[in-house]
Amino acid sequence: MKVDTHQHFWDLSEVAYPWLVPAYGVIYDTFTPQQLEPQVKAAGIDKTVLVQSANSYEDTASMLVHADYNDWIGAVIGWVNLLDPAETEARISQYAKHPKFRGIRHLIHTEPDPHWVVQDVVIESLKVLAAHKMIFEVVAVFPNHLEHVPTLAQRVPDLTLVIDHLAKPPIATREMGTWAEQFKAASEFPNVYAKVSGLNTAAAPTWTADDLKPYIDYAITCFGADRLMFGSDWPVCLLQGDYAGVHSATLDALSSYDASVRDAIMGGTAQRVYRL
Repeated sequence: MKVDTHQHFWDLSEVAYPWLVPAYGVIYDTFTPQQLEPQVKAAGIDKTVLVQSANSYEDTASMLVHADYNDWIGAVIGWVNLLDPAETEARISQYAKHPKFRGIRHLIHTEPDPHWVVQDVVIESLKVLAAHKMIFEVVAVFPNHLEHVPTLAQRVPDLTLVIDHLAKPPIATREMGTWAEQFKAASEFPNVYAKVSGLNTAAAPTWTADDLKPYIDYAITCFGADRLMFGSDWPVCLLQGDYAGVHSATLDALSSYDASVRDAIMGGTAQRVYRL
């Protein structure tokens, strides 16, 4: 099974996305399953994971409807209010009844408090997720977010944590530095996974597979293929590329590895983690 573990839909006329402003250009638009499906099929992808784009129940409801009507959407990562453990319990109990609901994400990078995700009340809500065998996806866009992953892994050891976009390594400046240290530290916890996604938008505009490869190689060294998963980050990937280009560049970067590594990253790991 081939899996794309990171894609979004949004309809600007139906749901509010406060972060999505006209300055985002090409992605300041409505994106639907009908637009993505032919690209997924052309890439040989069997299932996708649809990921939240707003900290709202409206966005989650919209995603679950899309999942109901599109068999190729294999899993949904929604949202709940982690500042209220009782509400988290009630909502997760409700969402767990949906056959494709697999966990939640919160746009922690939009929170003014850089330590928002390690508040005691949030930790209590994450324990609720763990009790329901749900996933928590970490938007580790800034170094402080990646730094918190070991804390989350220690405080909620039964929780499956998935780092989005390899935590946005500094590809454009061809550095490793702090990112590499923190990424390695996060990898030491067996309940932590990472997505090979969103790398083209962390690179220079003229990026190629050769720019991505050192960071993918490092991720494999740290996590191993059994804890890494491909994701397109469509439609955000359109800021510096397209679906086919991101998919093929990832395959190119993995071409020096044997089939077992490629198969794990391109679907096998995701099939296990998202129960596809």
